[in-house]
Amino acid sequence: MEAEPFLIEGKLHDLGDGFTVRRMLPVLQARHVGPFVFFDHMGPAVFAAGNGMDVRPHPHIGLATVTWLFDGAIRHRDSLGSLADIRPGEVNWMTAGRGIVHSERTPPEPRRDGQTLHGVQIWVALPQGDAEIAPEFHHHERAALPQIRLPGVEAVLVAGSAYGEQSPVKVFAPMFLLEVSLAAGAELAVPEEHRERGIFVTDGAVQWGELDVAATQMAVQAGPSAPALRAGAPTRLMLFGGAPLDGERHLWWNFVASTRERIERAKADWQAQAFGTVPGDEDEFIPLPLV
Repeated sequence: MEAEPFLIEGKLHDLGDGFTVRRMLPVLQARHVGPFVFFDHMGPAVFAAGNGMDVRPHPHIGLATVTWLFDGAIRHRDSLGSLADIRPGEVNWMTAGRGIVHSERTPPEPRRDGQTLHGVQIWVALPQGDAEIAPEFHHHERAALPQIRLPGVEAVLVAGSAYGEQSPVKVFAPMFLLEVSLAAGAELAVPEEHRERGIFVTDGAVQWGELDVAATQMAVQAGPSAPALRAGAPTRLMLFGGAPLDGERHLWWNFVASTRERIERAKADWQAQAFGTVPGDEDEFIPLPLV
């Protein structure tokens, strides 16, 4: 018998100037879904001409990060020397491994002209055996990502495998991440080769089994099978999941690790500025939080 999905509302944070972020994962009911340990919905935020987003250099360990945009642009720089602007339909996939530093800022042209910024930011925990690998960064253009078209359904496979397709993004454990657009009344079977599954609805509404999921809500489900999704209106959602994690993870600030000792070592390394600097963005950084 299929397990019924359950709803996650998330918590909204106002970062100022009309820029809001809704934290969906982790929550008490779901610390992770497959390898997904962190999921933020940002915006939509309208930045006036001359304004933009500025996330100063900060460190990560033990995870891979992806920002998937529906609108706007963000410039990524990191301590490997990577420089890439990400726009809707493109992937910036950063594998932190044993440690990386990066910054995220509005590129010069959108800052000059103003822009709307809307997307999701996601952390994927690395398997314990890969947690200390060398950091990597890869950018993938829209044309490189598999497109999935079914009756009333258009989807792009951002990472992992689903519906007989494989994304070129380098991942380290069985998983899937898609952006899905559904016409009103369309149905979509959820991938069953991955035991844990989740959806986040950005626009519209779907029914997942007996559960109604509206815009800015998440639902998660686990088991050998899953009910299909049915759209009650034109809907856009993120569909994600994967194999269960190989053990619990500790999350503190920007660090993900299997032990608290590894978190403490990362804290000490950042305080000592042992992670390195970001070429082209060396003058600022986010200090270690005091709590």
